[in-house]
Amino acid sequence: MTGSSISSEASVRHDGVPEQRRANELSAAAEARRCLADVRAVTERLGQAVGKLDDERMHQPSRLPGWSRAHVVSHIARNADGFVNLLMWARTGVEHPMYLSTADRDAAIEEGADRLAQVVQEDLRAASDRFAAASDRLSDSQWAATVAGRASMVFPAANIPSMRLFELWVHMVDLDVSVGFADIPDEQVEGLLATAVSRLVGRPDGPSVHLRVTLPDGAERVWDLVGGADGDVHQVSGEAAQVIAWLTGRGDGAELDGDVPVLPAWG
Repeated sequence: MTGSSISSEASVRHDGVPEQRRANELSAAAEARRCLADVRAVTERLGQAVGKLDDERMHQPSRLPGWSRAHVVSHIARNADGFVNLLMWARTGVEHPMYLSTADRDAAIEEGADRLAQVVQEDLRAASDRFAAASDRLSDSQWAATVAGRASMVFPAANIPSMRLFELWVHMVDLDVSVGFADIPDEQVEGLLATAVSRLVGRPDGPSVHLRVTLPDGAERVWDLVGGADGDVHQVSGEAAQVIAWLTGRGDGAELDGDVPVLPAWG
């Protein structure tokens, strides 16, 4: 009994938090803060690109059907505000949905798309600043808090920086401002791939794919996308940038090797 008591006490901090839980919180918080440094760098790059758009270019078509560049920039800004809501949820423990509704989110994007370029640019800058400030307020334990995004998807708050980074890169490509997936820094590629894959794993409307990806340093990573659209397992391989384009619906996969299937709509 004495040995058991000593073992139990040794695994618990004086503040009552088990050591393993505390270690997990520290690890998640450290990774979230490391990713936030990448978010800041990409946000700055995005801001510079958007800052060069005058009214004419801002309202020209983006790579997304039916959306101008102003639509895309407004979407990026509203995504930042949505994540701010989730960060507030993690910090306070009081539920704050990412968006009041899909209709409200879509209406805000449409409203933003009609504004002058300078206003769109300032909106992006302000929303990005709000995201940065909200991120800086979270403690180690708050990064481990569970929140829910769109479609009731549940995840720890520590995932938010990588999700924001993914949004920034994908939609910067959508802006059609001479930025492509090949411009992603090598150290960010694997994380972005994992995020893209996670959106397609287990989708009943998607195919099953055995995916082999070559990273910029020559290393390979393998994922299995188990879908329910057919009984076949498609063997697909390729370079990381081309795979990300295909997974996100920004490429048709023509540059990939293997039996490349059509993926369900991104969303």
